[in-house]
Amino acid sequence: MRTVKRPRRYIARHWLIMLRPVLRYSRAREAYVLRGFGSSVGPVLREDRRARGRRPWEDAERRTWAA
Repeated sequence: MRTVKRPRRYIARHWLIMLRPVLRYSRAREAYVLRGFGSSVGPVLREDRRARGRRPWEDAERRTWAA
């Protein structure tokens, strides 16, 4: 059994939709893996949502305090 987790690779949502016939969603990994033998080999893919909806902070203080 593998002791080191396979790294997650982040790809755009449209690629996940196009690759849906060969991928399945693994709830344990919270990611997509290859159908059939993805539990032990192959990529572990996640939707790239890291940059979406991120707004730059207005100032150095990130917390909002009620004045």
